[in-house]
Amino acid sequence: MKILVVGSGGREHTMVWKLAQSPRKPQLYCAPGNAGIESLATCVPVKADDIAGLKAFVLKEQIDLTVVGPEAPLALGIADEFRKARLKIFGPTKAAARLEASKIFSKEVMAQAKIPTARARSFDKAVDALAYVEQHEVPIVIKADGLAQGKGVIIATTREQAREAIIDSMEKAVFGQAGKQVLIEQFLDGEELTIMAFTDGKTVVPMLPAQDHKRVGDGDTGLNTGGMGAYCPAPLGTPALRAQVLREVLQPIVSTMARLGAPFQGVLYAGLMVVKGVPYVLEFNARMGDPETQVVLPLLKTDFVDVVEAVAEHRLDQVPMEWYDDTAVCVVMTSGGYPGSYQTGLPIQGLPSTASATGVVFHAGTARQGTTVVTAGGRVLGLVGRGATLVDAQREAYRLAQTISFDGCHFRTDIAHRALCPRA
Repeated sequence: MKILVVGSGGREHTMVWKLAQSPRKPQLYCAPGNAGIESLATCVPVKADDIAGLKAFVLKEQIDLTVVGPEAPLALGIADEFRKARLKIFGPTKAAARLEASKIFSKEVMAQAKIPTARARSFDKAVDALAYVEQHEVPIVIKADGLAQGKGVIIATTREQAREAIIDSMEKAVFGQAGKQVLIEQFLDGEELTIMAFTDGKTVVPMLPAQDHKRVGDGDTGLNTGGMGAYCPAPLGTPALRAQVLREVLQPIVSTMARLGAPFQGVLYAGLMVVKGVPYVLEFNARMGDPETQVVLPLLKTDFVDVVEAVAEHRLDQVPMEWYDDTAVCVVMTSGGYPGSYQTGLPIQGLPSTASATGVVFHAGTARQGTTVVTAGGRVLGLVGRGATLVDAQREAYRLAQTISFDGCHFRTDIAHRALCPRA
Protein backbone atom coordinates (compact mmCIF):
# COMPACT_ATOMS: atom_id res chain seq x y z
CA MET A 1 0.00 0.00 0.00
CA LYS A 2 1.31 3.45 -0.95
CA ILE A 3 0.41 6.43 1.26
CA LEU A 4 1.23 10.11 0.67
CA VAL A 5 1.21 12.52 3.63
CA VAL A 6 0.85 16.18 2.65
CA GLY A 7 2.72 18.73 4.76
CA SER A 8 6.10 19.51 6.32
CA GLY A 9 5.62 20.19 10.04
CA GLY A 10 5.65 18.41 13.36
CA ARG A 11 2.10 17.18 12.86
CA GLU A 12 3.05 15.54 9.57
CA HIS A 13 6.21 13.98 11.03
CA THR A 14 4.04 12.46 13.77
CA MET A 15 1.54 11.15 11.20
CA VAL A 16 4.30 9.57 9.10
CA TRP A 17 5.91 8.07 12.23
CA LYS A 18 2.58 6.56 13.30
CA LEU A 19 1.72 5.24 9.82
CA ALA A 20 5.19 3.65 9.64
CA GLN A 21 4.37 1.56 12.74
CA SER A 22 1.49 -0.20 10.96
CA PRO A 23 1.82 -3.96 10.62
CA ARG A 24 0.57 -3.41 7.06
CA LYS A 25 3.99 -1.85 6.30
CA PRO A 26 2.84 0.88 3.89
CA GLN A 27 5.25 2.53 1.46
CA LEU A 28 5.29 6.14 2.65
CA TYR A 29 5.81 9.43 0.81
CA CYS A 30 5.62 12.98 2.15
CA ALA A 31 5.26 16.26 0.24
CA PRO A 32 7.33 18.25 0.89
CA GLY A 33 8.43 16.71 4.21
CA ASN A 34 11.38 17.79 6.38
CA ALA A 35 14.74 16.54 7.65
CA GLY A 36 13.13 14.28 10.26
CA ILE A 37 10.55 12.73 7.94
CA GLU A 38 13.10 11.66 5.33
CA SER A 39 14.24 8.65 7.41
CA LEU A 40 10.69 7.23 7.37
CA ALA A 41 9.28 8.31 4.01
CA THR A 42 10.39 9.40 0.55
CA CYS A 43 10.21 13.20 0.58
CA VAL A 44 8.73 14.68 -2.59
CA PRO A 45 9.61 18.27 -3.63
CA VAL A 46 5.98 19.39 -4.10
CA LYS A 47 4.53 22.13 -1.90
CA ALA A 48 1.53 21.32 0.29
CA ASP A 49 -0.67 23.88 -1.50
CA ASP A 50 0.32 22.77 -5.04
CA ILE A 51 -2.81 20.72 -5.61
CA ALA A 52 -2.15 20.12 -9.32
CA GLY A 53 1.39 18.96 -8.55
CA LEU A 54 0.22 16.66 -5.75
CA LYS A 55 -2.50 15.16 -7.93
CA ALA A 56 -0.03 14.54 -10.77
CA PHE A 57 2.36 12.80 -8.36
CA VAL A 58 -0.40 10.61 -6.91
CA LEU A 59 -1.55 9.55 -10.39
CA LYS A 60 2.01 8.90 -11.60
CA GLU A 61 3.06 6.87 -8.53
CA GLN A 62 -0.35 5.17 -8.16
CA ILE A 63 -0.70 6.27 -4.53
CA ASP A 64 -3.49 4.37 -2.75
CA LEU A 65 -4.33 6.96 -0.08
CA THR A 66 -3.45 10.61 0.53
CA VAL A 67 -3.48 11.97 4.11
CA VAL A 68 -3.66 15.78 4.37
CA GLY A 69 -1.99 17.44 7.38
CA PRO A 70 -2.28 21.25 7.12
CA GLU A 71 -5.33 23.47 6.62
CA ALA A 72 -4.26 25.42 3.51
CA PRO A 73 -4.68 22.62 0.91
CA LEU A 74 -8.01 21.64 2.48
CA ALA A 75 -9.28 25.23 2.23
CA LEU A 76 -8.14 25.27 -1.42
CA GLY A 77 -10.19 22.16 -2.20
CA ILE A 78 -7.65 19.35 -2.48
CA ALA A 79 -10.21 16.77 -1.31
CA ASP A 80 -12.69 17.88 -4.00
CA GLU A 81 -10.06 17.63 -6.76
CA PHE A 82 -8.88 14.21 -5.63
CA ARG A 83 -12.37 12.76 -5.25
CA LYS A 84 -13.33 14.02 -8.71
CA ALA A 85 -10.41 11.99 -10.04
CA ARG A 86 -11.52 8.97 -7.92
CA LEU A 87 -8.44 9.26 -5.70
CA LYS A 88 -8.80 8.20 -2.06
CA ILE A 89 -8.08 11.04 0.37
CA PHE A 90 -8.27 11.66 4.12
CA GLY A 91 -9.58 15.19 4.69
CA PRO A 92 -12.73 17.32 4.31
CA THR A 93 -14.00 19.07 1.19
CA LYS A 94 -13.52 22.81 0.64
CA ALA A 95 -17.12 23.43 1.74
CA ALA A 96 -16.65 21.45 4.96
CA ALA A 97 -13.21 23.00 5.63
CA ARG A 98 -14.92 26.42 5.81
CA LEU A 99 -15.51 25.54 9.46
CA GLU A 100 -11.86 26.53 9.89
CA ALA A 101 -11.29 28.76 6.87
CA SER A 102 -14.01 31.24 7.94
CA LYS A 103 -14.61 31.98 11.61
CA ILE A 104 -17.77 33.89 10.66
CA PHE A 105 -19.18 30.89 8.77
CA SER A 106 -18.24 28.66 11.70
CA LYS A 107 -20.19 30.87 14.12
CA GLU A 108 -23.23 30.77 11.83
CA VAL A 109 -23.15 26.97 11.71
CA MET A 110 -22.71 26.78 15.50
CA ALA A 111 -25.83 28.89 15.90
CA GLN A 112 -27.79 26.55 13.63
CA ALA A 113 -26.49 23.50 15.52
CA LYS A 114 -27.23 25.16 18.91
CA ILE A 115 -23.64 24.64 20.05
CA PRO A 116 -22.50 26.56 23.16
CA THR A 117 -20.06 29.29 22.15
CA ALA A 118 -19.11 32.87 23.03
CA ARG A 119 -21.36 35.72 21.85
CA ALA A 120 -19.90 37.40 18.77
CA ARG A 121 -20.52 39.85 15.94
CA SER A 122 -18.86 40.02 12.54
CA PHE A 123 -17.70 43.16 10.73
CA ASP A 124 -16.51 43.97 7.22
CA LYS A 125 -15.90 47.69 7.87
CA ALA A 126 -13.28 48.89 10.35
CA VAL A 127 -15.32 51.94 11.35
CA ASP A 128 -18.19 49.73 12.52
CA ALA A 129 -15.86 47.36 14.39
CA LEU A 130 -14.16 50.31 16.11
CA ALA A 131 -17.51 51.76 17.17
CA TYR A 132 -18.58 48.38 18.56
CA VAL A 133 -15.55 47.95 20.84
CA GLU A 134 -16.14 51.40 22.35
CA GLN A 135 -19.43 50.08 23.73
CA HIS A 136 -18.12 46.66 24.78
CA GLU A 137 -16.45 45.59 28.01
CA VAL A 138 -12.85 44.33 27.96
CA PRO A 139 -11.15 41.90 27.73
CA ILE A 140 -12.50 41.26 24.26
CA VAL A 141 -11.34 38.92 21.49
CA ILE A 142 -10.60 40.09 17.94
CA LYS A 143 -10.38 37.31 15.33
CA ALA A 144 -9.37 37.57 11.69
CA ASP A 145 -12.04 35.71 9.72
CA GLY A 146 -9.72 33.63 7.54
CA LEU A 147 -6.64 31.44 7.93
CA ALA A 148 -3.78 33.29 9.61
CA GLN A 149 -1.43 30.46 10.61
CA GLY A 150 -2.58 30.49 14.22
CA LYS A 151 -1.78 34.19 14.67
CA GLY A 152 -5.11 35.82 13.81
CA VAL A 153 -6.57 35.88 17.33
CA ILE A 154 -5.88 38.81 19.66
CA ILE A 155 -7.14 38.91 23.25
CA ALA A 156 -7.37 42.64 23.91
CA THR A 157 -7.26 43.58 27.59
CA THR A 158 -7.80 47.30 26.84
CA ARG A 159 -9.86 49.18 24.27
CA GLU A 160 -6.63 50.62 22.88
CA GLN A 161 -5.37 47.09 22.17
CA ALA A 162 -8.72 46.22 20.58
CA ARG A 163 -8.56 49.29 18.32
CA GLU A 164 -4.98 48.46 17.33
CA ALA A 165 -5.94 44.84 16.52
CA ILE A 166 -8.84 45.96 14.32
CA ILE A 167 -6.73 48.52 12.42
CA ASP A 168 -3.87 46.02 11.98
CA SER A 169 -6.23 43.38 10.63
CA MET A 170 -8.69 45.40 8.54
CA GLU A 171 -6.69 48.44 7.40
CA LYS A 172 -3.01 47.49 7.59
CA ALA A 173 -3.80 43.94 6.36
CA VAL A 174 -1.18 42.26 8.58
CA PHE A 175 -3.04 38.97 7.95
CA GLY A 176 -3.64 39.71 4.26
CA GLN A 177 -7.09 38.83 2.92
CA ALA A 178 -7.71 36.69 6.01
CA GLY A 179 -8.20 39.80 8.13
CA LYS A 180 -10.42 41.88 5.83
CA GLN A 181 -13.38 40.74 7.93
CA VAL A 182 -13.19 40.27 11.69
CA LEU A 183 -15.19 38.52 14.35
CA ILE A 184 -15.39 40.34 17.68
CA GLU A 185 -16.12 37.90 20.45
CA GLN A 186 -16.95 37.83 24.13
CA PHE A 187 -13.95 36.86 26.28
CA LEU A 188 -14.48 33.60 28.16
CA ASP A 189 -12.45 33.09 31.33
CA GLY A 190 -11.79 29.41 31.86
CA GLU A 191 -9.39 26.67 30.88
CA GLU A 192 -8.71 25.60 27.30
CA LEU A 193 -9.10 22.03 26.13
CA THR A 194 -8.73 20.36 22.74
CA ILE A 195 -10.84 17.40 21.73
CA MET A 196 -10.26 16.13 18.21
CA ALA A 197 -12.41 13.48 16.56
CA PHE A 198 -12.20 11.19 13.58
CA THR A 199 -15.38 11.30 11.50
CA ASP A 200 -16.46 9.81 8.18
CA GLY A 201 -19.38 12.22 7.91
CA LYS A 202 -21.69 10.17 10.10
CA THR A 203 -19.80 8.22 12.77
CA VAL A 204 -17.87 10.44 15.21
CA VAL A 205 -15.06 8.96 17.33
CA PRO A 206 -13.38 11.38 19.78
CA MET A 207 -9.66 11.16 20.51
CA LEU A 208 -8.09 11.61 23.94
CA PRO A 209 -8.33 15.19 25.33
CA ALA A 210 -5.24 17.39 25.10
CA GLN A 211 -4.23 20.85 26.25
CA ASP A 212 -2.13 23.20 24.12
CA HIS A 213 0.02 26.08 25.42
CA LYS A 214 -0.36 29.05 23.05
CA ARG A 215 1.66 31.77 24.77
CA VAL A 216 5.36 32.05 24.06
CA GLY A 217 6.46 32.52 27.69
CA ASP A 218 6.30 30.59 30.95
CA GLY A 219 3.17 31.15 33.00
CA ASP A 220 1.16 31.73 29.81
CA THR A 221 2.74 35.14 29.19
CA GLY A 222 3.78 36.90 25.99
CA LEU A 223 2.48 36.67 22.46
CA ASN A 224 0.20 33.98 21.08
CA THR A 225 1.99 31.41 18.93
CA GLY A 226 1.05 28.36 16.90
CA GLY A 227 1.63 26.34 20.07
CA MET A 228 4.57 25.97 22.49
CA GLY A 229 3.69 22.51 23.76
CA ALA A 230 0.90 20.16 24.75
CA TYR A 231 0.07 17.19 26.94
CA CYS A 232 -2.40 14.31 26.79
CA PRO A 233 -4.65 13.15 28.28
CA ALA A 234 -5.57 16.41 30.01
CA PRO A 235 -7.26 15.69 33.38
CA LEU A 236 -9.71 18.51 32.63
CA GLY A 237 -11.23 16.26 29.95
CA THR A 238 -13.00 13.89 32.31
CA PRO A 239 -15.04 11.01 30.87
CA ALA A 240 -18.23 12.94 31.71
CA LEU A 241 -17.00 16.10 29.95
CA ARG A 242 -15.88 14.11 26.90
CA ALA A 243 -19.31 12.49 26.66
CA GLN A 244 -20.91 15.95 26.92
CA VAL A 245 -18.66 17.33 24.14
CA LEU A 246 -19.53 14.40 21.87
CA ARG A 247 -23.25 14.86 22.56
CA GLU A 248 -23.47 18.68 22.50
CA VAL A 249 -20.65 19.71 20.14
CA LEU A 250 -19.13 17.08 17.86
CA GLN A 251 -22.19 15.08 16.82
CA PRO A 252 -24.39 18.19 16.29
CA ILE A 253 -21.81 19.95 14.08
CA VAL A 254 -21.25 16.83 11.95
CA SER A 255 -25.01 16.33 11.58
CA THR A 256 -25.55 20.01 10.72
CA MET A 257 -22.78 20.04 8.09
CA ALA A 258 -24.33 16.95 6.46
CA ARG A 259 -27.72 18.67 6.44
CA LEU A 260 -26.13 21.73 4.80
CA GLY A 261 -24.83 19.51 1.99
CA ALA A 262 -21.20 19.69 3.14
CA PRO A 263 -20.58 16.42 5.02
CA PHE A 264 -17.42 16.53 7.10
CA GLN A 265 -14.97 13.68 6.55
CA GLY A 266 -11.57 13.68 8.25
CA VAL A 267 -10.51 15.13 11.60
CA LEU A 268 -12.72 17.66 13.35
CA TYR A 269 -10.84 19.70 15.94
CA ALA A 270 -12.85 21.36 18.70
CA GLY A 271 -10.97 24.07 20.56
CA LEU A 272 -12.90 24.49 23.81
CA MET A 273 -12.99 26.83 26.78
CA VAL A 274 -14.29 25.09 29.89
CA VAL A 275 -16.00 27.66 32.13
CA LYS A 276 -17.22 26.32 35.48
CA GLY A 277 -17.50 22.84 34.02
CA VAL A 278 -19.33 23.94 30.85
CA PRO A 279 -17.52 23.46 27.48
CA TYR A 280 -17.85 26.38 25.03
CA VAL A 281 -16.43 26.16 21.50
CA LEU A 282 -13.72 28.74 20.76
CA GLU A 283 -13.00 27.40 17.27
CA PHE A 284 -13.28 24.45 14.95
CA ASN A 285 -10.36 23.28 12.84
CA ALA A 286 -10.67 20.99 9.85
CA ARG A 287 -7.54 18.93 10.59
CA MET A 288 -5.40 17.63 13.42
CA GLY A 289 -3.87 20.22 15.72
CA ASP A 290 -0.19 21.03 16.04
CA PRO A 291 1.28 20.32 18.62
CA GLU A 292 -1.69 18.28 19.92
CA THR A 293 -1.10 15.57 17.29
CA GLN A 294 2.37 15.01 18.74
CA VAL A 295 0.88 13.91 22.10
CA VAL A 296 -2.38 12.28 20.94
CA LEU A 297 -1.19 9.97 18.13
CA PRO A 298 1.56 8.28 20.19
CA LEU A 299 -1.20 7.09 22.55
CA LEU A 300 -3.34 5.56 19.76
CA LYS A 301 -3.20 1.76 20.00
CA THR A 302 -5.39 1.05 16.95
CA ASP A 303 -3.52 0.87 13.62
CA PHE A 304 -3.53 4.44 12.25
CA VAL A 305 -3.59 3.12 8.67
CA ASP A 306 -6.84 1.28 9.45
CA VAL A 307 -8.36 4.45 10.94
CA VAL A 308 -7.57 6.85 8.08
CA GLU A 309 -8.63 4.30 5.49
CA ALA A 310 -11.94 3.69 7.28
CA VAL A 311 -12.61 7.45 7.42
CA ALA A 312 -11.89 7.81 3.70
CA GLU A 313 -14.17 4.86 2.91
CA HIS A 314 -17.11 5.90 5.16
CA ARG A 315 -16.85 2.84 7.44
CA LEU A 316 -15.41 4.26 10.65
CA ASP A 317 -18.06 2.39 12.67
CA GLN A 318 -16.25 -0.85 11.77
CA VAL A 319 -12.95 0.10 13.45
CA PRO A 320 -12.74 -0.27 17.25
CA MET A 321 -10.65 2.58 18.71
CA GLU A 322 -8.18 1.66 21.45
CA TRP A 323 -5.74 3.86 23.38
CA TYR A 324 -2.67 3.23 25.51
CA ASP A 325 -3.05 4.03 29.22
CA ASP A 326 -0.05 6.37 29.17
CA THR A 327 0.63 10.11 29.20
CA ALA A 328 2.54 12.21 26.66
CA VAL A 329 4.08 15.70 26.92
CA CYS A 330 5.42 17.74 23.99
CA VAL A 331 7.83 20.63 24.51
CA VAL A 332 8.23 22.79 21.39
CA MET A 333 11.69 24.21 20.73
CA THR A 334 11.54 27.43 18.72
CA SER A 335 13.86 29.83 16.96
CA GLY A 336 14.90 32.90 18.94
CA GLY A 337 12.47 35.76 18.26
CA TYR A 338 9.50 33.55 17.35
CA PRO A 339 6.62 34.39 16.83
CA GLY A 340 8.29 37.54 15.50
CA SER A 341 11.22 37.56 13.07
CA TYR A 342 13.86 34.86 13.46
CA GLN A 343 16.94 33.41 11.79
CA THR A 344 16.99 30.14 9.84
CA GLY A 345 19.79 27.89 8.63
CA LEU A 346 21.26 27.39 12.11
CA PRO A 347 22.86 23.96 12.76
CA ILE A 348 21.07 21.80 15.34
CA GLN A 349 23.22 19.85 17.81
CA GLY A 350 22.35 16.75 19.84
CA LEU A 351 19.54 15.25 17.77
CA PRO A 352 19.02 11.58 18.72
CA SER A 353 19.46 9.13 15.86
CA THR A 354 16.44 7.05 16.87
CA ALA A 355 13.32 7.27 19.03
CA SER A 356 13.16 5.44 22.36
CA ALA A 357 10.20 3.84 24.13
CA THR A 358 9.86 6.96 26.29
CA GLY A 359 11.02 9.78 24.03
CA VAL A 360 10.84 10.89 20.41
CA VAL A 361 11.80 14.10 18.59
CA PHE A 362 9.41 15.29 15.89
CA HIS A 363 10.84 17.76 13.37
CA ALA A 364 8.75 20.82 12.44
CA GLY A 365 10.86 23.58 10.89
CA THR A 366 14.00 21.72 9.80
CA ALA A 367 15.97 21.13 6.61
CA ARG A 368 19.14 19.33 5.63
CA GLN A 369 22.26 21.10 4.37
CA GLY A 370 24.66 18.36 3.35
CA THR A 371 24.96 16.13 6.39
CA THR A 372 23.80 18.83 8.82
CA VAL A 373 20.22 19.36 10.02
CA VAL A 374 19.46 23.09 10.29
CA THR A 375 16.57 25.27 11.41
CA ALA A 376 14.04 26.22 8.74
CA GLY A 377 11.10 27.72 10.64
CA GLY A 378 9.80 29.33 13.82
CA ARG A 379 8.74 26.14 15.56
CA VAL A 380 11.71 23.85 14.97
CA LEU A 381 11.25 20.65 17.02
CA GLY A 382 8.67 18.89 19.18
CA LEU A 383 10.31 16.96 22.03
CA VAL A 384 7.85 14.31 23.20
CA GLY A 385 8.15 12.38 26.44
CA ARG A 386 5.94 9.42 27.28
CA GLY A 387 5.37 7.77 30.64
CA ALA A 388 2.95 6.12 33.02
CA THR A 389 2.27 9.47 34.70
CA LEU A 390 2.28 13.11 33.64
CA VAL A 391 5.37 13.75 35.78
CA ASP A 392 7.22 10.89 34.06
CA ALA A 393 6.31 12.15 30.60
CA GLN A 394 7.20 15.75 31.45
CA ARG A 395 10.57 14.68 32.90
CA GLU A 396 11.42 12.75 29.70
CA ALA A 397 10.43 15.66 27.43
CA TYR A 398 12.67 18.05 29.37
CA ARG A 399 15.51 15.50 29.44
CA LEU A 400 15.41 15.64 25.63
CA ALA A 401 15.32 19.45 25.75
CA GLN A 402 18.60 19.49 27.68
CA THR A 403 20.40 17.40 25.05
CA ILE A 404 19.42 19.38 21.93
CA SER A 405 20.43 22.94 21.06
CA PHE A 406 20.95 25.56 18.37
CA ASP A 407 21.82 29.26 18.52
CA GLY A 408 19.00 31.23 20.15
CA CYS A 409 16.77 28.21 20.80
CA HIS A 410 13.84 28.80 23.14
CA PHE A 411 11.33 26.59 24.92
CA ARG A 412 8.92 26.94 27.78
CA THR A 413 9.89 25.24 31.04
CA ASP A 414 6.36 24.74 32.39
CA ILE A 415 4.45 22.62 29.86
CA ALA A 416 1.59 20.79 31.66
CA HIS A 417 1.71 23.23 34.58
CA ARG A 418 -2.09 23.60 34.66
CA ALA A 419 -2.53 19.88 35.33
CA LEU A 420 0.36 19.62 37.79
CA CYS A 421 -0.36 22.89 39.63
CA PRO A 422 -4.06 23.60 38.97
CA ARG A 423 -5.54 26.98 39.77
CA ALA A 424 -7.66 27.16 42.91
